[in-house]
Amino acid sequence: MNALLHYQSALLLRSQRWLAPVILYAAFLAVGVQSGQPILDSLAYAAAALLPVAAWLVRICATNEPPAARSCAAAAAGPWRAQLACLLSAFLATALLGAVATVVVAVISDPASTDHRTAVNRLAASGAGLLAMLVSALTGTAVGAVTSRPLMRSPGRAIPVMLLASLLALVTTGSPAKSIMTALVTGSRDGVVPVPLLPVAGAAVLALAAVGVACGMASRRG
Repeated sequence: MNALLHYQSALLLRSQRWLAPVILYAAFLAVGVQSGQPILDSLAYAAAALLPVAAWLVRICATNEPPAARSCAAAAAGPWRAQLACLLSAFLATALLGAVATVVVAVISDPASTDHRTAVNRLAASGAGLLAMLVSALTGTAVGAVTSRPLMRSPGRAIPVMLLASLLALVTTGSPAKSIMTALVTGSRDGVVPVPLLPVAGAAVLALAAVGVACGMASRRG
């Protein structure tokens, strides 16, 4: 798995296809996160924007390899290991991007409530922001896993479904991503830093289920 992860990560980096989602994410942050805004609100916005980026990066990793190279990797390590390495590489890239965004947002934001009257601990808020980024990365990875090959091979169907699923993950009641964004916004209004462990657990279960299905289908279809 270490060799496969290194291979997939190097493939992603050298392909430069990651530039589009990363630049788009940076643009969203530049527009939506301004210096001096309440820290928890800004972190909620940054985490929400990360979810579709995670799904996009999964799709990039799933389609990066030429068919011949993909067949060689599957033959050498097994189709499910090759698929797992692909998904893990995308998740780790997203998690790294989210960590960097959390640091930047925490530094430029005002450690205060929405009305700027109640002080908010910057370090605790950063921790909550990291959890929110983790939830978005996990949920986005789950979305990308079930809307990319081997489950969905046609870009004409997969891309619209991926975008719709990403949107639903952010607005549907009960979704881990929706829950943690609501917790951050509510915490900002009340001046209290939330500890949203339940959404993290829910996102982890969702991601494990989606990755399991994708890896299982990879073993069947090759």
